[in-house]
Amino acid sequence: MLDLPLEPVIDKTQLVGGCVRMPLRIDVALLLREVESLPRQMWGTRGGRVGVHNPAEAIFLRGHAPAEGERPIEERPALALLPYARTIIETLIPAAPLRCLLARLPPGATIAPHVDRAPYFAKTIRVHVPVETHDRAWMIAGDLSYVMAAGEVWALNNCGPHAVWNDHTTRSRTHLICDFLPTPALLALLLRGERTLGSKRPEVSAHVAAAGSAQATG
Repeated sequence: MLDLPLEPVIDKTQLVGGCVRMPLRIDVALLLREVESLPRQMWGTRGGRVGVHNPAEAIFLRGHAPAEGERPIEERPALALLPYARTIIETLIPAAPLRCLLARLPPGATIAPHVDRAPYFAKTIRVHVPVETHDRAWMIAGDLSYVMAAGEVWALNNCGPHAVWNDHTTRSRTHLICDFLPTPALLALLLRGERTLGSKRPEVSAHVAAAGSAQATG
């Protein structure tokens, strides 16, 4: 399984809970322009991701999908076309980036509830930067639903149950997603973050639970 043998396991329940909005902002208009300028042929695949992630397109900027096995966490060609994205992951976030990708969920699609179980995930902080989104794009962590707005920077506890529902008929939801080792500076940002932004949304929870049941029996 994927692992970082020299790194300790971290307590994401204590550090993150479900989701934490960190005290950072990005120039989302600039980031969106960069992403929209990527050659169209870079999209259209899952980027090697499988299982619950099948509904989403992906472009890896660093490293490879876990399903591809133990491969180097190296820079991929798309990152050279995204200088501002590079600034976000290499400078704005005060930790060295590991695996990093763009993930686009089409209108109406759902990522069913799941847990990222490889040891690698228990030793890294998962950060989400919404690139294009709307107020009906739900991130579900535990039993709470979160709306991650464009321009914000969030940490997600991906070692607990989580899911995504793009509840829109025409608009996609695209996130820049990157894993980082928990440096003291990054942990300090997490401690300053907002942890009470999730809400109980029974209709959202019911929808993603049904998606999980459908996948289990499909």
